[in-house]
Amino acid sequence: MDQQTPRRTAVVTGASSGIGAATARALAAAGYHVFCAARRRDRIEALVAEIGGTPVACDVTSESSVAALAELVGDRLDLLVNNAGGAFGAAPVAQADSDDWRRMYEVNVIGLMQVTRALVPALVASGAGAILNVGSTAGRIAYEGGAGYTAAKHGTQVVTETLRLELWDQPVRVMEIAPGMVKTDEFALVRFEGDQDKADAVYAGVAEPLTAEDIADAITWMATRPPHVNVDELVIRPRAQAAQHKVHRV
Repeated sequence: MDQQTPRRTAVVTGASSGIGAATARALAAAGYHVFCAARRRDRIEALVAEIGGTPVACDVTSESSVAALAELVGDRLDLLVNNAGGAFGAAPVAQADSDDWRRMYEVNVIGLMQVTRALVPALVASGAGAILNVGSTAGRIAYEGGAGYTAAKHGTQVVTETLRLELWDQPVRVMEIAPGMVKTDEFALVRFEGDQDKADAVYAGVAEPLTAEDIADAITWMATRPPHVNVDELVIRPRAQAAQHKVHRV
């Protein structure tokens, strides 16, 4: 790299585990200085000790926490990966927990908005910025027991589409990756409040669900396309998942 060319920088939210941690590793391997942002400081400090970069204790639902992230990043940023998110509960609408729904909207939509709002000036200043939101196939289709999460991830999708329209004349690409079935250590376990049996049942019989590394690889490919190439939407599923409701199990 030319000594006069600044190293590319990236912010990855939700970097303490799963897709976020894998993405931070992949981007670091691709030459980015990664700001690893998450609530669990011990985990991101361990990650940064492994890959370099900067650990940032950040709760995306807190405006003051996001403001501190933006101050640390500074005036220039090449890539924002809005990965922080999550599903909480799987009750039917008639038995839904209001607090679970609020938490899902806060992290998947409000948090995404707050981080994006805070970092857009730095992305524009880079001259070739990119925003890459981690959505879900749940943001495309409904399924029983998933209304709160599907509503939130539909929100992620619509925010992405709107942002692309609003930044049409700025040097910033706006993209979304929508993964299907991805087996990570925490996603299903968090959704089912630590019930390991219920979490395991999600992936039971699926020989090869996607991994966090699969998604990180796709994110890195999207982010490293030339600045004039905008991958609006990438839907990615394991071969075994033909649709949200049709999964081959052995």
